[in-house]
Amino acid sequence: MRVGVPRETAAGERRVALVPESVPKLTQQGLEVAVERGAGHEASFLDEAYRDAGAELVDSAFAADVVVKVAPPSADEVAALREGAVLIGFLAPLSDPEGIERLRARGVTAFAMESIPRITRAQPLDALSSQATVAGYKAALLAAEQLPRFFPMLMTAAGTVAPAKVLVLGAGVAGLQAIATARRLGAVVTGFDVRPVVKEQVESLGAKFLELSVRGEETEGGYAKELTPEQQAQQQEELAERIAEFDAVVTTALVPGRPAPRLIPASAVEAMRPGSVIVDLASEAGGNCELTTPGAITVEHDVTIVGLTNLASTMPYHASQLYSRNVTALLQLLVAEGELKLDWSDEIVSGACVAGKQEVAA
Repeated sequence: MRVGVPRETAAGERRVALVPESVPKLTQQGLEVAVERGAGHEASFLDEAYRDAGAELVDSAFAADVVVKVAPPSADEVAALREGAVLIGFLAPLSDPEGIERLRARGVTAFAMESIPRITRAQPLDALSSQATVAGYKAALLAAEQLPRFFPMLMTAAGTVAPAKVLVLGAGVAGLQAIATARRLGAVVTGFDVRPVVKEQVESLGAKFLELSVRGEETEGGYAKELTPEQQAQQQEELAERIAEFDAVVTTALVPGRPAPRLIPASAVEAMRPGSVIVDLASEAGGNCELTTPGAITVEHDVTIVGLTNLASTMPYHASQLYSRNVTALLQLLVAEGELKLDWSDEIVSGACVAGKQEVAA
């Protein structure tokens, strides 16, 4: 069976679905790996490294039995897949139903990496978490870069410089990584989440936990359960009163398949000190800040608002490495003795499949 690794064509996408270190793990299972020339170049993985690892370099990888991608395929890429092929990647099943329907019409069995069940056994396959780790790290760096002051406390001959105060909203994987990174950079960090269960995790990283009256629940998948409109309004009001205390705010609150909850109203931005920074990791879903412009860095009321999307792609080497390990773990689950063996009784296999399950199972 042949696994194809195409070059990503989506705007701004620099990651690659498989890196050279993963190739031997697949060939040892009896799989052939075909990598499109230049597929890993943007992530600093050269063609020679793939060849040395045992992959074949090809002009197009879409004719393979299994195609592994990062970004959802374009209409032309779907058309290039052969009927009966298997596709693995981030496929946006909740926000791009037309794309999923194209895959069904093409006769493709598709596995969405964002649909991997969040269970203990599936942790090695959890691409959402691996990429959120990258995004959280980069968010803290962006906050430090955009802030016109030091993050750490400095004692100099000219006097002592006080450390920056950073607030991280949301203590999931991205939020905890942002907290840890900001702490390493020397800032005084405070974390907030509606789930009181994560308070211990925030404090274990050396950060304070911001106490508000709004409390939420955690879903089975580990996400924060969406608040009622009344709870959201109360949370927004309480946060607005506290945000002005901080020099930089990183927001990470997302509910899968839903618009991002609004945490920071325009009035709260206006109350922040000039030169303050907001890094909005939820910008791709509309943003946690009312004034965020998705895909751009803007200045509103003398506050810099970073709404850049796909931050994981800005650190493509390690983002690709982590994602490749997730994809490899899924392939090892789907393949036995070099052949595709789809066990639909496995909750990971059935849960991740977003197209073609019925046809294959029949």
